[in-house]
Order: sequence, then structure tokens, then C-alpha cells
Amino acid sequence: MSFSFPALAQKPDTTIIQYKGQLTGQYTAGGVNRTLISTSHAVTLLRGKHFGAPLTASFIFGKQDGLLKERELLANTTPYYWKGRFRFYGLGGYERSNLRGILNRVQAGAGPGWAFYTDSLGREVALSNLLIREATYFQNGSERVVTRNSVRLKVAYSYRVFSLNSVSFYQPNLELASDYRATQQTTLALRFTPRFAITGTYNYTFESRVLEGKPTDNTNVTVGVSFSTK
Repeated sequence: MSFSFPALAQKPDTTIIQYKGQLTGQYTAGGVNRTLISTSHAVTLLRGKHFGAPLTASFIFGKQDGLLKERELLANTTPYYWKGRFRFYGLGGYERSNLRGILNRVQAGAGPGWAFYTDSLGREVALSNLLIREATYFQNGSERVVTRNSVRLKVAYSYRVFSLNSVSFYQPNLELASDYRATQQTTLALRFTPRFAITGTYNYTFESRVLEGKPTDNTNVTVGVSFSTK
């Protein structure tokens, strides 16, 4: 999941559409033969100074020693109201994961957020706390419906041609604290034109309850390129 905000200088009664796409990959050979391709895309509709509707989607495909490992699809929308340091989010999400044996997962939720620091350059430190209802349908035919608390910490920093974006989630089941998910994604970018950048991304996911034989955690480090209309 990702959230985006308008520049502080945006005028009332204006509509802006922003796009950002990223393509990264990883290849190793020798003791372990590993191929991974990851692509992500984000379109954000900004209306005036206070409303936005981001839509994001990502797809990861990976093989190890010739065997399928990742085939991960994630899409979500997070419409929000924004005023000063306060934010209020809605959430709708969809996910499929071969790695964790998830055939379909649907999420809906809402909750507040607060920006401890933000400026016109897009630099930000923000915390949000959403209540989400989640239905998961596994590849073995089983299913689970739970209510989760979703805490997100976002850090965005830029200096000249360099930028750093980090997003961390902690999502416990409200009825069982030992059932939780944690994710962390950090991207470092070196911009070589106003629209293109070379990127390096670290991505970690952990889910305490998965199907038997499936890994509870996964780590990927990829290098690629991104394009942005900002």
C-alpha cells in the first residue's frame, strides 16, 4: 500500500493527474539460479488542496532454479482528505500471491493519519492508523475473514538528484496478536533527467499465518529504472 499528497502550492478548484512507473529486476547464476522482475505503477488524481485518489498496482514474477516462486499481484486505492497535518484515508485493496498460497485477498478500511513533518519538496514523515476488514481465500480452498489494525510509517526525503522513500506496515489481527503481517519497502533513487531515475529497492514481507509448506517471510533487493510525470 502507498499514499501520495499534493504539493502545498496547489490551488483550489484545480485537478492534477500524476503518474509514476517503476521496472526493476534481479538475476543471479551459479550456486543459485535466480530471476525476478518487478513492476509498479501509480496514478493519483488530486482535486484542489484537500482531496486525492491514488490508485496503485504492482506485479512481481520470480523463479529460482527454474521453479516458479513469486507471482504476486497487488492493487489498491486510498482516497483521502488532507488538511494541514491531518489526513483521513479510505482503503480498498486486492491481492494474489503464489508465494504465500493466496488465491484472492480483498480488503476495505478507513482511518486517520498525521504528518509530523511535510514540505513543498515532498519530504515527509507521517504515521497513519487504519481499521481494515480482510477476507483471504487460499489455494487449498480454505478461507479467513479477520479485522486488522494497520499502522503505517512513511518517510520521504530528497536532496538534489537523490531521493529516499521508505514505507513500513504493521498489521495485527485484533482478535489474535500473534497473527500479524509486517512489510518494509525502501527505495533509493538517483534522478538523471527530470522524469527518469535509476532506482534500488529493498522489499521485505512477513506473514505469521500461511499455508503449510509456504514461507512466512521473503526479502528481495532489485535495481531498475523509474519514470514520473511529477
